Amino acid sequence: MNPVSDMGAAGFLLFWGLTALAAGIFIVRGYQLVQYIYLGRNVGESKLTLGKMLGAIWHLILQQCQFKSIRRKDWAGLGHSFMVWGFLCFVIYYLLFIVIASGFGISAAMENNAFYVIWCWVTDIIAPFIVIGVIWAVIRRYIGKPARLKGQLTWEAIFILMTVLIHPITHVGKIATQIAAEHAPAGLGLATPPISTLFSNLYTASASLEASHAFWFWSHWVFVLLVMAIIGYTRYLHVVAAIINDVLQPKTKNMVERIDLKDRATFGVSRVDGFSRKQLLDVYACVVCGYCQENCPANLTDKPLNPRLVINDIKTNLMTNGPALLKKQSPSLDLVGDGGEGTISEDALWACTTCGACMEVCPVYIEHVPKIVDMRRELVQVQAKFPEELLNLFENTEQRSNPWGIAPSDRAKWAANIDAQPFEEGKTEYLFYVGCAGAFDSRERQVSLAITRVLDAAGISWGILGRDEACCGDSLRRLGNEYVYDQLVKQNLAMFKERGVKKIITECPHCYTTLKNDYRQYGAELDVVHHTELINRLLTEGRLKLNGTGGDLGNVVFHDSCYLGRHNDVYEAPRQALAAATGRVPTEMERHHNRAFCCGAGGGRMWMEESTGKRINIVRVEEALEKDPKTICVCCPYCMVMFEDGLKDMDADDRVQVLDLAEIVAARLK
Repeated sequence: MNPVSDMGAAGFLLFWGLTALAAGIFIVRGYQLVQYIYLGRNVGESKLTLGKMLGAIWHLILQQCQFKSIRRKDWAGLGHSFMVWGFLCFVIYYLLFIVIASGFGISAAMENNAFYVIWCWVTDIIAPFIVIGVIWAVIRRYIGKPARLKGQLTWEAIFILMTVLIHPITHVGKIATQIAAEHAPAGLGLATPPISTLFSNLYTASASLEASHAFWFWSHWVFVLLVMAIIGYTRYLHVVAAIINDVLQPKTKNMVERIDLKDRATFGVSRVDGFSRKQLLDVYACVVCGYCQENCPANLTDKPLNPRLVINDIKTNLMTNGPALLKKQSPSLDLVGDGGEGTISEDALWACTTCGACMEVCPVYIEHVPKIVDMRRELVQVQAKFPEELLNLFENTEQRSNPWGIAPSDRAKWAANIDAQPFEEGKTEYLFYVGCAGAFDSRERQVSLAITRVLDAAGISWGILGRDEACCGDSLRRLGNEYVYDQLVKQNLAMFKERGVKKIITECPHCYTTLKNDYRQYGAELDVVHHTELINRLLTEGRLKLNGTGGDLGNVVFHDSCYLGRHNDVYEAPRQALAAATGRVPTEMERHHNRAFCCGAGGGRMWMEESTGKRINIVRVEEALEKDPKTICVCCPYCMVMFEDGLKDMDADDRVQVLDLAEIVAARLK
């Protein structure tokens, strides 16, 4: 049965006319959206190679993007997978048995083979799963109403779900009437598809069957074409954009572009066309699932930042200003300011801790943090608009190479009572890069000493730079002061080259990720290891002997540093070392590993006060106290400060201590 050819020439004209109209709308809108992307800067994004594309398609088939939510027992991801798997199966059916078979009038030839029967079985079985997925989505969204979808229960969302629901229903109706009219997709010993066969019993053999079949066929195809036409105007767009975003994923997380002092465009982003093309593609990929806002520490503590709205505002700004920008005209809507939807407030940008929680949970690989940092760079470097409390930080770091403005001659005072030798090429294997906190903060100096005791006990050859060590520039870069950061990097790399530094041990995860990842943009190839990784390796190799004593730690709760965990995927090394040192696996907080809650000090927030909402460190300390710890183990100077301050604010510092992993291990050395 072919409702197209049954109508004669009018049928083919109608079929191809509607198909061409939908395809035309899709192509015109797609071309416009691509033009908008190309308003962005070309910063040498990854190329769309065949291998990467096939990998992204494979991820789509596996629904890898939904694994994160399913692992968190958020079964919305499973419902989404049902719909996607159904969509992929139906696309094959549309291409072969509607476009080719019906569109070219060769249904008789195309539908009398085993493959057609098998594929009808596939679509027949997948149809109810699509329906289940849609029903589950409706229940989740409109009855359960999760907080992450607040404000997103729009008519567009329900319309999309209804179009998804109509596809399997109309398909089954089409096959059912085909079976009832004795033109069943069967043969070669194969039975008719079960669900369509069941519904075929609703029809009796009569002349009206042809009309019923035509109704189901045309209604089915019209809705398919409707979806094609609206893809570029709705959230359906994320299906296409997410695949390309998968291909263009950066190898290193949370990286921002290195500035070119000769190119004003790299100093920061003040207009939407200042973003890179990949960053603009991100806004197309967003499906407004809300996972980012559900995991953002700033959003969860009532700060003015919502990462979902940041992406939405950039998209709104692009759609609003795109036509004018294509004509080389000035944009009508500001990117940063107080202009409402489509404009991002400065307070929102400064609230970000750059913890990466938003990016970690995003199913379509959107990079929120680099966009925020790029907009901060514009405010700092071009407009000189930043919180007043950052002025001392910027000046101190530029003039004295540390945030506190302490004299560089004091950098080695932490090592006054130990035999700390200067790093010397050929005689020293590792540079112990102490960092600003490890050198100047009185509490963190104890951690520095603990690390040296561990290194000496294992026979590690190490040395320091002393007064010549300078800040790595982490806070400057994340706060947007890329110019001074650039100066520090060049200064540090020149010194590393002069001294012959190739291997570095860091105390601070922020130094670790900056030296290991960010410095690569300057051609540096350094072997950087965080002290927790090295300690675990030394314990595993048997180079550290522990005696099992060293104070009663009680119940030890472990906290993941964002810059060690999410930024560098170092999760197990500190846990394994802690278990070896204490004889038992550390207690986990409710949010741990890649879901760990930030301490609140990253992204330069260490140097800023929280004047809005609840303090992020208090939320994290409360979470730790729920496990009734005697000791909280951290691996970061910032985390140390934030936890100790939080415990004092909650009057819990008399019963709970905060220790670095190095201190715990050092206290147990034989």
